[in-house]
Amino acid sequence: MTLQLGDVQTTALIPVAIKASETLRKNARIKDDVAVEIVRHLEMDTKPFDKFLSHEGVVARTVMLDRMVKDFVAKNPDAVIANLGAGFDNRFARVDNGRISWFDVDLSDSIAARKKVFDERERVTMIAGSVLEDEWCALVKAESQKKNAPVLFLAEGLFMYFTLDEIKQILSILKVNFPRATLFAEMNNPMMVKNQKYHDTVKSTKAVFKSGTWSGQEIADLCDGINFVEEHSFNEEMKKHSIRGWLFAKILPKMNDRWARFEW
Repeated sequence: MTLQLGDVQTTALIPVAIKASETLRKNARIKDDVAVEIVRHLEMDTKPFDKFLSHEGVVARTVMLDRMVKDFVAKNPDAVIANLGAGFDNRFARVDNGRISWFDVDLSDSIAARKKVFDERERVTMIAGSVLEDEWCALVKAESQKKNAPVLFLAEGLFMYFTLDEIKQILSILKVNFPRATLFAEMNNPMMVKNQKYHDTVKSTKAVFKSGTWSGQEIADLCDGINFVEEHSFNEEMKKHSIRGWLFAKILPKMNDRWARFEW
């Protein structure tokens, strides 16, 4: 199996390497057998992508987002969920209640690679498209209208690779096409952009961070009608599992990424 990915799309291999490594641990905090298979098939050297801080950060963000999505699904069992910039994410397998509809949206090269890894699954649709354009919205919109169900958007490891103007464009597309929806988005901060050459895993790729914010309110302010609800640092989860994670949270409390919730 060979995978042809662009510079930013290659960053999808970072969580794959980490999720595979974590899955194989004795007391794994997350399970992702697909990630294990990808690493095995690619005979992938995971060392450049599996450093301590990135490992703990990916595990924390996965645990936190799984929890957030499960809570949303518990309250909205027929929800329509669109995973933007899906990469090789396998979250559907962990949160499915047998009723939700799921869409994995990514650029054409990523979807082509994803189709080599994932079999067709009931209630899961893969869509090739750019989040900076709205062609992909039609299928998600039709499913939401058919089910008369709320829409949840996920943006994991996505916004930092776009400028604020591009993020504004993404939000405008979502707002115009979906009058009411919820968005869970990963936020990084301006210091991460400034010091990205020191990032322990992204520096091993050609990807570039293009933006960062100190508060989700800065994102909400980009588009009229978008409401910032809350955000939680990955530190909240990381500090539970190791002394190094606790120290990072204590010494650099604002340096980690956060999960932010937006509604409109």
